[in-house]
Parts: sequence; C-alpha cells; structure tokens
Amino acid sequence: MMIEPFLGTWKLVSSENFEDYMKELGLGFAARNVAGLVKPSVTISCNGEKVSIQTESSFNNTEISFELGEEFDETTADNRKVKSIITLEGGSMIQVQKWLGKETTIKRKIVDGKMVVECTMNNIVSTRTYEKA
Repeated sequence: MMIEPFLGTWKLVSSENFEDYMKELGLGFAARNVAGLVKPSVTISCNGEKVSIQTESSFNNTEISFELGEEFDETTADNRKVKSIITLEGGSMIQVQKWLGKETTIKRKIVDGKMVVECTMNNIVSTRTYEKA
C-alpha cells in the first residue's frame, strides 16, 4: 500500500479555479465566498486497512474513514450526501464522489514534497496545493 507519502498534516498554500469548481458543484454564492477564504489543513492517517482524511478549517471540520477500493457514504463539507470510492493508482490517490446523477473526481498526488489536489467536475478543474505542516 503506497499511502505513506500522503500521511501527515498538510496546509493549503495555493488554490486555482476553486470558485468555478464550487459553482460547478452547485454551491451558492455565500458558501463559495466562505469556502474560498478558508485555508484548511488536511491530516491523512492510516490504521491497518483503514485510512482517515481529516479536514479542519475555521468554516467546517470533516472526517472520512475508508478502505481503499471500497465504496462508502460521505457527507461533504458543503453538505452533499455522496457515495465515495478512493483508490491508489500510479502514485495518485483518486476519489470519485457520486450524487444525484452527478460525479466529481478529486485526485491527490505528491509532487516535489507537496500534495497537489486536482478537483474535476465536467470540464472544470481546480488545483489546490498543500505543504507539509
């Protein structure tokens, strides 16, 4: 299991096109405004087969626990109820969320010691970069 490079606490340092991505997800103006301002920290940990991703910000805290390759129910930070599945492929952690006939992909990869997170929905891509805290 090549989850080791992702383990630890990460702090958001840059964010591109996140506003458009949130719009594509269907978030209202107020929620986008707040979410666009927060700089979340993400803690990824592993206990046996269980992986946890904890996201903390001044706006909202969320935590998901899952086993790679197994679908699970998730309530997102913006309160969507989704079915998620997370896999490791080619050194990337790929999360697919599905809800109400829609789908978004969150791809996490480690590049030069930073965690680069690509959020894609339809043709909108947002890139968020985190550094080890």
